[in-house]
Amino acid sequence: MTLSVPRYVLPTAADATAVLRRLARAGWQTREGFALPEPGWDLTQARLVLFGRVSDVDTARLTVLAAARGAGVVAIVDAATDTGRALLADLTRIGPVRRGADDEPEDEPAVREDGALPLTPEQRALLERLAGGETIAAAAAAEFLSLRTANRRIAQARDALGVRTTREAVLAYLRHRRTP
Repeated sequence: MTLSVPRYVLPTAADATAVLRRLARAGWQTREGFALPEPGWDLTQARLVLFGRVSDVDTARLTVLAAARGAGVVAIVDAATDTGRALLADLTRIGPVRRGADDEPEDEPAVREDGALPLTPEQRALLERLAGGETIAAAAAAEFLSLRTANRRIAQARDALGVRTTREAVLAYLRHRRTP
């Protein structure tokens, strides 16, 4: 399985430090702060992890934008606060979020313990449309997404399912959909 982009929401700086050390050993570049001055939009191939304390809504927005652009994030925030809950909800829409320092990115199963695929609703909708024979462009338009966003969501779905091609992702989705 390929390594997915890490997204962590952690309660303490000590947890964040442990995660960042592990990610750095795995080849990820770490940088404090969530602002992205680089003009390029898709950072998936950059293997960049941004980290820091999220104490307000503006920082939470920057964190979500960085994650949406493909950067890994390690956010230090109390998930019980309004800001923490909002951040967690927004990041979960992008993909899986780990809430503990001991959660290993490599150990994420293709199918969760409850039997569900680890896909967001947007990813499911796109795969459903692709399974119905639509092109990625047509699926993106039908789901009110840009082509770039649709391609990124499909790439994230491939990563979550542990497959290399979009065709394999659609087939995995169809196999799971048919099982009772």
